[in-house]
Amino acid sequence: MHIEKNICDNILGTLLNIEGKTKDTDKACLDLADMNIRHELHLQLKDNGSYVKPQACYTFTSKERKDFCKFLKSVKFPDSFASNIARCVNANEGKILGLKSHDCHVLLQRLIPICIHAYLRKDVCTSLIELSNFFQEISAKTLNVQDLEKLEEGIVLILCKLEKKFPPAFFDVMVHLVVHLPYEAKLVGPVGYSWMYPIERNLGKLKRFVKNKAHPDGSIAEGYIVNELLTFCSMYLRGIETKFNRDERNDDRSRSSQNAERMSIFSQKVRPFGATHFIQYSQQDINSAHCKHYRQLQQESNLNLIERHQKEFAKWFAQLVISV
Repeated sequence: MHIEKNICDNILGTLLNIEGKTKDTDKACLDLADMNIRHELHLQLKDNGSYVKPQACYTFTSKERKDFCKFLKSVKFPDSFASNIARCVNANEGKILGLKSHDCHVLLQRLIPICIHAYLRKDVCTSLIELSNFFQEISAKTLNVQDLEKLEEGIVLILCKLEKKFPPAFFDVMVHLVVHLPYEAKLVGPVGYSWMYPIERNLGKLKRFVKNKAHPDGSIAEGYIVNELLTFCSMYLRGIETKFNRDERNDDRSRSSQNAERMSIFSQKVRPFGATHFIQYSQQDINSAHCKHYRQLQQESNLNLIERHQKEFAKWFAQLVISV
């Protein structure tokens, strides 16, 4: 996961030409001149004696950077799929800063392959998309040894393609370590069982327990014990909201499904997915429904019949429509 983050930072920093993170620097152009390769990327001497760096095929223009950042800022993800990446995007300046490891995981595997088509050449896009596909396949839940052997051979070709486009400074030790990921996956199994996302998430939770910076270890121990005690006690509390009965942030269930008693294994907090359909009731149907509900109440009791009918008809009719 740290390899993935470093590579994503390299790619985004170079594409967006972020100062301090881009690999397309003046020194990189001088390296190309020393090696006498890619003459179109050498620093160009102007009439006034200054040098100008040419626009590379792997970098965005100022307008493209802003459009790219606006797209990232507008992307919406399913709940718990990714964090709020928009908080790291500065669309006005065309910069992306403060990305976490999982943000880079989502960007590299899902968003960058989609975004770059409109701005980069086809050969540059193809190389980056192949790198993205490599990380998608290596991060799969199920891995096949034959597929890993193909990935082990393919990543070498992918890096060779990238070396033809990107400057030598782009290829640091983290980029080289990608070559060893398929072999590591053959030894330890699927990557999801050995990466650090859950551990770092738990460390972040413990870090928030620190209130006394002079004694962080004591603060963490005290906060952990308090959290365990409250969790244990909340299992026996009734009539108040706890972490065990609190509604989820996004609860798509309808009222009828919330009230229905089902086994917990079948109670999914989502709405059925499918095309919507509309039913328009005529006034005669509505009058018939009023009469039906009135008769049902009359069979139960004649006490406050009209008042009960006016109060309960809307809820009864909604359940009738859902059942249809």
